[in-house]
Amino acid sequence: MTLDVSGLDVAYGRAQVLFGVDLHAPAGELTCVMGRNGVGKSTLLKAIMGVLPARAGTITFEGEDISTLKTHQRVRRGLGYVPQGHETFPQLTVAENLQVTLEAAPGGQRSALDEALDLFPALRALLPRRAGFLSGGQQQQLAMARALVTRPRMLLLDEPTEGIQPSIIVEIEEAIARLHTEAGLAILLIEQYLETALRLADRFLILDAGEVVRAGPRAALHDDSLHHLLSV
Repeated sequence: MTLDVSGLDVAYGRAQVLFGVDLHAPAGELTCVMGRNGVGKSTLLKAIMGVLPARAGTITFEGEDISTLKTHQRVRRGLGYVPQGHETFPQLTVAENLQVTLEAAPGGQRSALDEALDLFPALRALLPRRAGFLSGGQQQQLAMARALVTRPRMLLLDEPTEGIQPSIIVEIEEAIARLHTEAGLAILLIEQYLETALRLADRFLILDAGEVVRAGPRAALHDDSLHHLLSV
C-alpha cells in the first residue's frame, strides 16, 4: 500500500502551486503533510486523487503508475479521500449517504458499513437525519465513514479537525489512531498543528511555498528549527 510521488508540479492556470514535490508514504504508516496555510497541502492531495491534473511528475500506488487515471479509478485501486469541507450529500439522510457510497464501491459489503459506524457510533442515532442538518463535526464523521465503506487500502485526510468543536476533535483523532494502530491502515494526513502530528504521525513532510523543505521520522519534529515553518 505504498504511495510514491516524484517530481510533482501542479498549477492553477498559469499560477504554479507545487514545484517538484517528492513524497513517500509507506504501507501501514501514518504520514503527516504539514505547513502553513496556502503552501499547497490540499493541492497535493487533490493531485494524488486526480482531482487536479499534474503538470509534471509521477504518482505510483502499490507499484502501479496511476498518474493518468481518473479519480474513480484511483478510488477503485484503493485510495480513499476525505477533502476539506465535510463533503456530503446534504439532501440525503446519513443512512442514504452511506448506502449510496457502499453501492458505488467495488464489491461493497454491509460489513464495511457496520465497521464504519462502529468507529463513529454517534452516527447510528443520526441515520434518519438529513446530512445538511448535521453539525460540522458530525458531517466530518460522516465524510470519513463514507470513505471507509469503500474499504480503502490508504486513506487521505485533508485537515479533518479543521473548524470542529473540541469534543469532536478528540473523537476524530481517536478514530484516526484506531484505524492506524488497530486496523493497520496507511494514512496520509494533512495537519497544520504540531501537537496533533506528534500524537499521530510515524513520519512527516513539510511544505513551504509549494516545495518540500523538510521530511523525516516523527522524532525529528522535536527540532525547534521547524517551528517557523508551521506557525499559522
